[in-house]
Amino acid sequence: MLLTTLTVAFDGQHVVKRFFTPRARPAFGADAGAVRISAIDFAHRQFRHLVLTERAYLAAHSAEPILKDIKLTTGTTFADLGVGESLIEVLAARGISHPFPIQIETLPDTLGGRDVLGRGKTGSGKTLAFSLPMVSRLAGRPRRPARPTGLVLAPTRELASQITATLQPLAAVNGLRVTTIFGGVPQGRQVTALNSGVDIVVACPGRLEDLMKQRLISLDSIEITVIDEADHMADLGFLPGVTRILAATPSGGQRLLFSATLDNGVDKLVNRFLHDAVLHSVDSSDSPVPQMVHHVFHVSGAAAKKDLVHRLASGTGRRILFMRTKHQARKLAKQLTESGVPAVDLHGNLSQPARDRNLAAFSKGEARVLVATDIAARGVHVDGIELVVHIDPPAEHKAYLHRSGRTARAGNAGDVVTVVLPEQRKDTHALMRRAGIRVTPQEVTADSAAVHELVGDIAPYQAPAPKQVAAPKKAGAPKKGAAPKKGAAPRNGAAPHGSPRPRSAGSGGRRRGPRPGRMRQETS
Repeated sequence: MLLTTLTVAFDGQHVVKRFFTPRARPAFGADAGAVRISAIDFAHRQFRHLVLTERAYLAAHSAEPILKDIKLTTGTTFADLGVGESLIEVLAARGISHPFPIQIETLPDTLGGRDVLGRGKTGSGKTLAFSLPMVSRLAGRPRRPARPTGLVLAPTRELASQITATLQPLAAVNGLRVTTIFGGVPQGRQVTALNSGVDIVVACPGRLEDLMKQRLISLDSIEITVIDEADHMADLGFLPGVTRILAATPSGGQRLLFSATLDNGVDKLVNRFLHDAVLHSVDSSDSPVPQMVHHVFHVSGAAAKKDLVHRLASGTGRRILFMRTKHQARKLAKQLTESGVPAVDLHGNLSQPARDRNLAAFSKGEARVLVATDIAARGVHVDGIELVVHIDPPAEHKAYLHRSGRTARAGNAGDVVTVVLPEQRKDTHALMRRAGIRVTPQEVTADSAAVHELVGDIAPYQAPAPKQVAAPKKAGAPKKGAAPKKGAAPRNGAAPHGSPRPRSAGSGGRRRGPRPGRMRQETS
């Protein structure tokens, strides 16, 4: 194991300078305004993310800490990994200057054309890990209608849309076009985009298979295929469709598969379709994130729970509240909005335009609170979510970790609260144990000090938008299809009410048999 000493300079609040050099042993202590911290490189001689807590700092230095939490990143750059200058400029414009561990580990292999199996938790930087090599390697390829050269498969519409949002600016620099394909909306625009010529398709398996069956898209020109969140594909029962889709792509193409786990058939997918794949794993699967602080709040009953939830939703930052049912999510979002806390809901009953509208409102800050069911646990990738609240604790520990993964993303800190009724305490304790979370439950009310500290400043009251009232209909105008009032003059020559309607010449009334030329053919 290589011990690496990292010298970090501070301006009192932030890391302002980073150096790291190999050394034979750890080194602690302050030196000329800097702090020296040692970390172990476990595999590839690359420094990984490290959070030095206040307690660890005091133990090492026996002095007052400069920072409560010190977050360190590698000195490796995207240029060191082989990423082109034009793409680096796009990343810099988005405030991304240094790669995350999964990008450091995978980019040399993916840019080199090798198949890669990447294992990492949500928020670890997987999207850029496959987007950068895809746009780099597909640049300059001929473009043909309905024959893309790159394919990304995603389990949900929300995730597919957000992958596209990451890909598009990178692809545009290299002259590539990207389109998104998913169900829940008419396929017309998607087919039009395909026929106009696209290079990369980001798709959900169901709609993609529909278009393949209609011969509206061909995968015979695919050079790079990405399967993102393959474990979630398995959970949703999509693996048979994914298998058929991969079988329709050329066997010699590059394939990149990203999954937190390799169970539920994901391993079979890897064995069949990835050739001589390189495995890269960042953090163990289904493990808690170090920068994520977990809280378990015990409440006395339903009324106390309602008050606590409204208090947790009242802060100034973005937060996601998870509920078990669609009806409850819709109801709570409405209640919060009416109480002056702008909120939107996200669940399976929403149309795609409504989902897009609500996610956009949440992303732009027009709504500070998103009330969601588990459909959003993997589909929402919005930066700056400071708090996740499990109003209804999930049944499975994987669902708990995936829900919680909406905060503390990409090295940022975040808090996760689980609200527990008396009858849920035993199950929640078992849930936390399976998730690897060690936390001491607290008996709280909405006015408890622990809750006030977590919520922080209360956001100002925001009056809900006035409801739109439909314009009144013109007086006397009968409803479409309604019979005229008795005694009223007939319209357009119609017979008066109660009189038989005259039949046109040759009319025999309603036709009972099949139309000529439309006789149904009997099968033998």
